[in-house]
This record gives sequence, structure tokens and C-alpha cells, in this order.
Amino acid sequence: MSKSVFVPGHITGFFTIENHEVSLKNGSCGAGFLLSEGVKTTVSPASELTIEVNQGDSTVIDEVLSILDIETDFKITQDIQLPIGAGFGTSAASALSLTLAINEFLDLGYSKELCGQIAHMAEVNLGAGLGDVIAQTGHGMVLRTQAGAPGIGEIKSFEHDVAIAWKTFGTIETADIIRDDHHKQVISQAGLKYLESFEKEPTLRNFLDFSNKFSYEINLMTDEVKNLIEYFNSRPDILGSSMAMLGNTVFTFAYDEDAFKTLGIEDLHIDKLNNIGIVYD
Repeated sequence: MSKSVFVPGHITGFFTIENHEVSLKNGSCGAGFLLSEGVKTTVSPASELTIEVNQGDSTVIDEVLSILDIETDFKITQDIQLPIGAGFGTSAASALSLTLAINEFLDLGYSKELCGQIAHMAEVNLGAGLGDVIAQTGHGMVLRTQAGAPGIGEIKSFEHDVAIAWKTFGTIETADIIRDDHHKQVISQAGLKYLESFEKEPTLRNFLDFSNKFSYEINLMTDEVKNLIEYFNSRPDILGSSMAMLGNTVFTFAYDEDAFKTLGIEDLHIDKLNNIGIVYD
């Protein structure tokens, strides 16, 4: 019988880089939120190992399979519902949904935390991200208070009834940023300042304000991203806007999705904050 697991996409607003020689402790602290779209992985019976993905390649899948070291044939089908490399945590969602689905399909008996640790290791090994996996085990808005994989790092989740919109202009190579000493220093200095303030008062308003200030301070915005953020923030019915970390992508919040529908912005995707999280089919 086939097993499917959906893991939501995750956008980070601000963060710190917390490097550690132990992969499971390597990660980031910060704050972000979950989307209603993400990655759905289905594992089904097959006479040989078969991999089907609707976009990108099998790099993340191959890494997870290498860590699991399982000699069993099955078919892996991944529906990646968000752009790759644009700040949506798709590689983490791919790794986590795959690990959870294989665990269910083969009845391995692994805990959710162990599956998360395997996915986190795959992310770190590939340089694809640092904190998305643990955030994707939460729901709504997620505060990462201690870096590391699930079971090692710590998170807090907050539910909000808000509409979200996003527009992407392309990719940013995450590995080039999180492995560069200059970028790491700038990001962590700015991120720590806002993380400490947000932990004291984790409101929606503070998340949006701190994310916006952080995005300007780390100086990774393209002109098109900056212009759209400024436009959103000039609108009275928009709660706030900033850049997705790390992607050439803009996100914005409003209490009513109608605030986005009258803007006439091409390729603007409208969503709701995902207060549910991971779903097993």
C-alpha cells in the first residue's frame, strides 16, 4: 500500500547561522512561517527503485537514500508545489516528506524526531539549508529558539488567521551565502539582535517589522525585490512585507486576501498561513 506525506513550505524572515562540527547541532535560529503548499512525497510498491519528481532533480532524494542505506525497491513520487531555490524550504520539505513516507511505507518504526534528524543531515550535507527542517515540524509562525535538528533544536509555534501573498523573481544559491564568512557574520549579527527582541514579544507585527529591517541590513535584495517590498509597505491594507531568506522572493501579509486581489501584480500567489503543518495520507 502506498504511503504519502505532505510537508509545508517554509519562509524565513530573519535568522542567525549557528555552525557546529556535529551535523545535528549545525543549524540556525530565527523566525518564519509555513505555507499551505509544499512537497508531497508518495512511496509505493515497485519491482525496482524508481524516482519521479515534477521539477528539479533527485539530489535531495539521493542524499536521503544514502543516509538511510536501505536496499529495498519502491517508487518515489514527489510533487514539489513551490519554486526551487527561491526561499521556500523545498529541499528540506523534500527530505523530510521522503524520510517520513519511507518510514511509513517500510514500517521502520522511526520516531518523527529521528526522521527529522535524517532530513536535517541531508540538508546540511548538501548545503541546502540550516533551519527549515525543524521549522517544518511546527505550524503557523515558527520561532527557532535553539539551533539543530528536531530533538536537538527547539521551536515555538504561533497560530494566526492571516492571508499571505508572495512573488518570486528567481533563485539565490543558498550554499554560497551560508558558507561565506562575510555573509555569515553580517547575517548573524543582525539576526541575533532581532531574535532577542522577538523572543521577548513574538507578535505578528514584530515579525514583519524585524524581517523587513533584517532584509535591508544584510544587503542581499535585488532592486526588483526592494521595489516590490516598498510598494507593499506603502499600502494601508498591507500588514508588512519583506524578503524570503534565502531567495529572490518577496512575501507580504494582510488580514484579508482581498487586499492582494486588487493590486494587479502579475504572478502574485495568494495563500493562507498554514496552522496545521505536516499531513499524512
